[in-house]
Amino acid sequence: MKKKKLWILLLTTVILCSCSSGNDGATDTPDTPTPPTAEERLSIHIGTAVNDREDTRVTDLAFEAGDQIGLYVANRNSDGTPATLKPTGNYVDNMRFTYDGTWTPDTPIYWADNKTNADFYIYYPYTTTVTDVKAMPFNVSADQSSEAAYKAGDVIIGSKKNVSPTESTVIIDARHAMSQMLIELAPGNGFTAESLAEADINVRINGIKTNATIDLAAGTVAATGEPTAITPMKSDDGYKALIVPQSVADGNLLTVTADGREYNLKKGMTFESGKRYRFTVTLSKTSDGVNVTIDQWEDDGTDYGGTAE
Repeated sequence: MKKKKLWILLLTTVILCSCSSGNDGATDTPDTPTPPTAEERLSIHIGTAVNDREDTRVTDLAFEAGDQIGLYVANRNSDGTPATLKPTGNYVDNMRFTYDGTWTPDTPIYWADNKTNADFYIYYPYTTTVTDVKAMPFNVSADQSSEAAYKAGDVIIGSKKNVSPTESTVIIDARHAMSQMLIELAPGNGFTAESLAEADINVRINGIKTNATIDLAAGTVAATGEPTAITPMKSDDGYKALIVPQSVADGNLLTVTADGREYNLKKGMTFESGKRYRFTVTLSKTSDGVNVTIDQWEDDGTDYGGTAE
């Protein structure tokens, strides 16, 4: 009988202890997180390095807060060879990243695994729809007289090939796809620095194609369409414009109008992607402003004709 009472007492104690520790969960031990396995995917983080030696950004420094780029990631084939970049069907298609000191994607992206290398391609400015990564259409404005219009023509492209999966930031080398033309006016014959500064000046770049197609995979730009005239933006040290890479035939490449009179720089030119071209244009008035006239030929009254046989 004593053994039975002792057994009942022990059972009651166990039940009471169980109830007191389980009602509100206050003393429950939290679950220990399962450590990540070696096969868990790594997040993809990117950074950019722009070749500022040929910089054409409005800031002339780097990307600005709020700038947006598009990213494509093409995983390497199983034998390590590069995959063909496509408009869609890549590992990552046109993911938008926004800059605010660092690049942040619209949604997090991850490496496929810990062993598959990949090729990265970026472009700026971002567009929601890309139908052809080998011939992305783009155009610079014919009127670049405002800062906004000038900046809108600054295309930046870049790539990083055969990158191994990593926790570190992938730094993608980027460059300016367009050319930059810098124009500085200097006083020549008949001008002084003061009179040139006070003159009513207009600058026009002639015979320039403003449309382009961009091949993201190859990193090349081709000019398309018909040539037109570009109005550059006035800056502190002259004028500047973004030019689609192209060759321009000999002719009046540059026209400067000063107080209603035109001055033409006759020149052919080849503009290459990512390069800056500086033009110092000296304006000179003809013959110190003295008008020179040529008299008519003098007729001596003799007919020197004859019979042609």
